[in-house]
Amino acid sequence: MENHCGTSRIAGCSFSVHPMADKFVDYIKASLNEVDSSKVWMKTDDVTTTVRGRMEHVFDVTEAILLHIAKTGVHVAFQGTFSIGCPGDSSGDVHMDESEERLNKPQSKGIEQRIAAKFSLYPMGGGDYMDTIYRQIEAMKEKGVEVTPAHYSTRLDGETSDIFTGLEDVFRETEASGSSHTVMTVTVSANSPSHKGERA
Repeated sequence: MENHCGTSRIAGCSFSVHPMADKFVDYIKASLNEVDSSKVWMKTDDVTTTVRGRMEHVFDVTEAILLHIAKTGVHVAFQGTFSIGCPGDSSGDVHMDESEERLNKPQSKGIEQRIAAKFSLYPMGGGDYMDTIYRQIEAMKEKGVEVTPAHYSTRLDGETSDIFTGLEDVFRETEASGSSHTVMTVTVSANSPSHKGERA
């Protein structure tokens, strides 16, 4: 099968959120309704929600969806796979014409929410990325994010805004370092009973 690499720099994330509550559907629907997704292509099916568009808007929307559920105090888990590059994503490029302004950032900034997260980064197709990853991890530490190694991933504990900024930075800089296809998996836990008195 022949691969065709597009030239679009459209980014995407396929994710699931899991509120640990009886009315979990209500939490998910309320979050999707509260978040402004007008600058991304978004579709939800019975497995995941997928958002695609400019990188900054993909991170803006996914962070906001998590925060709108977490701010209720319910224990919620988030699992997402971010991707950019070859094989390129070409349909939906109309969203690449959007401005850089993040529509959900003003409201997200007002929500204080500590989370625990783990991420793994998979640069494919070349690039000098290890130094880039280390630099961005150090930048996260400077913002107060606790960074610890974990099996097959790196653990982050801290404020949602700091962690999502750090994740976007490491994703963006890895892609800019020459990786033709960059994939990042992220798992987040907010308001877990096991966090109380311990970590995030």
